[in-house]
Amino acid sequence: MSDTRIESVRGRRVWDSRGRPTVEAEVRLAGGALGRAIAPAGASTGSGEAVDRRDGGAAFGGLDVTGAVAAVSGEIAAAIRWLDAADQQTVDERMIVVDGTANKARLGGNAIVATSMAVLHAAAAAAGQPLWRHLAGDRPVRVPLPEIQIFGGGAHAARRVDVQDFMVMCPGAGSFGEALDWTAEIYRAAGLAMKQAGTLQGVADEGGFWPAFASNEAALEALVAAIADAGFRAPDEVAISLDIAASEFGRGGAYRLALDDRALDTAGMIDLVGGWIEAYPILSVEDPVAEDDAAGFAAFTARYGGRCQVIGDDFLVTNAARVADAAAAGAATAVLLKPNQAGTVTETKAALDAGKAAGFGTIVSARSGETEDVTIAHLAVGWDAGQFKVGSFSRSERMAKWNEMLRIEEALGSAASFAGRAALGFRP
Repeated sequence: MSDTRIESVRGRRVWDSRGRPTVEAEVRLAGGALGRAIAPAGASTGSGEAVDRRDGGAAFGGLDVTGAVAAVSGEIAAAIRWLDAADQQTVDERMIVVDGTANKARLGGNAIVATSMAVLHAAAAAAGQPLWRHLAGDRPVRVPLPEIQIFGGGAHAARRVDVQDFMVMCPGAGSFGEALDWTAEIYRAAGLAMKQAGTLQGVADEGGFWPAFASNEAALEALVAAIADAGFRAPDEVAISLDIAASEFGRGGAYRLALDDRALDTAGMIDLVGGWIEAYPILSVEDPVAEDDAAGFAAFTARYGGRCQVIGDDFLVTNAARVADAAAAGAATAVLLKPNQAGTVTETKAALDAGKAAGFGTIVSARSGETEDVTIAHLAVGWDAGQFKVGSFSRSERMAKWNEMLRIEEALGSAASFAGRAALGFRP
């Protein structure tokens, strides 16, 4: 068996999809196996997330990562050298202890998560297996249902519309490949319609169209029309998924919508989003109220959780304890899973396990600041998450992950099972 002890760890500054510096970690094992991974970065972030280490100062708007890169090659490398890469939990726990903060701010969440994922890749390489198979072992897995952005708004598009992500899911598709085929047609139909209407302003952070809609409802109407123009039935074949990202415009039970300068309380926000669920073919809503509005999450879930998946993102921040608490309070029916939000692979898996134990839907997700790294595609399959959210159907940092999932589905061959509608988290 290849020697899986960590021999060396190296940090490197690379660039993300917004042209900002980020951290790549490279881990080499004593047996020669190599693992490499890159930290992503979010724009819409929860207050409970692991914190990236940035340099401050004048360079790159204060966003440089030379300190985080040095931490990878220095303190982190010294702390985990000669640990067994096959023991992911021990490696991750060592980094957490050495960092010594509650949010990984000293060494940097970006430094720690890049290293954690690189260790995982190195262990899989030492085992001579694709990462998804290394994670799954002999357990059966499913190819996940994708959520794919068509229109970008919120923090991803200068708040041109309040809702951050207008997405489609294809629960009626027979495979991941077919879901992508259907989405490509919808994306194309939406773009053509926007050009003809003069509402296309460009492309948002995650590759979705940057719209000039007069209202959030106009965006929903345009998405329903694009689904129909592409020849699909909603919601049986194709449904809408929304990321409201309400923490971006709400705190303390008060919400301010930018499009019409309207103020709402929690009850008003629930009525607004609930009205959309009743009027449009929506099967999934993420962060319908702000992260500090646990009572609002519970009220929304009680009212709509039986007909719509209710996802916690900023609310749950890939944290197992928060997931368990939300499940006990009936405050969500699904959890978004972002490795850099938790800070390590081990903590991300713990949040997924807590979600599955609660009967939640589990969605492995990318960030708005992404790279060519495809680790999350393997996590989504190897952990049998059931759902996968990457962004839109354009830009290579997004397409790299969709295409990697196609390769995994092909590798599974006749054993490939598409998660489809069954992966959605509804309240019983």
